[in-house]
Amino acid sequence: MRRYLWFLLVTVAASACCCAQERPYFVTYSHEMEEPGNLEIEMYNAAGKPPAGNRFIGTTTEFEYGAKAWWTTEFYLDGQVTWHDSTIFTGYRWENRFRPLLREHRINPVIYIEFENTSADKALREVVGHDGRPDFLDTNAEARVDKEREIELKLILGSNFRGWNLSENFIAEKNLGGGAWEFGYAVAASRPLSLAASAHKCTFCPEKFQAGVEMYGGLGDWNSFGTRLTSQYLGPTINWSAPNGMTLSFSPQFGLNDYSLPHTYRVGISYEIEQVVNRFRRGE
Repeated sequence: MRRYLWFLLVTVAASACCCAQERPYFVTYSHEMEEPGNLEIEMYNAAGKPPAGNRFIGTTTEFEYGAKAWWTTEFYLDGQVTWHDSTIFTGYRWENRFRPLLREHRINPVIYIEFENTSADKALREVVGHDGRPDFLDTNAEARVDKEREIELKLILGSNFRGWNLSENFIAEKNLGGGAWEFGYAVAASRPLSLAASAHKCTFCPEKFQAGVEMYGGLGDWNSFGTRLTSQYLGPTINWSAPNGMTLSFSPQFGLNDYSLPHTYRVGISYEIEQVVNRFRRGE
């Protein structure tokens, strides 16, 4: 537990000079890309407890860089702590997102490609196939035996209208060691509490908050496509952009069937460093 708390403190402290603006989503991706040259540092936590199992917190620390206006690349480090068990590093992921249409359209597509090398992961960054409550009952020692080296593809669709953002993701994932393609989805909608900016500086103005709802779950695999024996989640979500640029996010999410965790609680923190390469050059 001490190692986990130290990990949290180091990550937050390392990003203390940044600024950010984020959609209040934890699983769903919007079509918006990182600004070219900017580096965003994010930490997302998912806390839950399976019936007849131990409480856990799964953590993902993300480093997102805007390589081009049409290309965003991101590196993840994952870990988790399970009560009455252990604290472990669960692996890494490398994703790339490509936006073929740069101008804003009614529906904006983005292509997502990710390689992941994980085991005993509990961050719940996506749900595919027949992922569900039974996966959280193994001990960390048992779960770490199952190494997952996978390729994950997503079709991200996003729209902005009258202050609202609507995002839909279709997910396909394949274990490179064998097995069928697994599928999942995520959908979300959000809106600032106010579209008009305040005439005065303020900390808790309505425009500083974005609120919405998010739903996601598995869609079975190539041999059994559908929602049978899949987990499904739904919950409200909100974030707040602080004056110093920090963004805090929160969402209670609820399982919609017996195959899901009854509930999870998600907390996120993010910052953005503008033109990070130029900052290093100026320091030379």
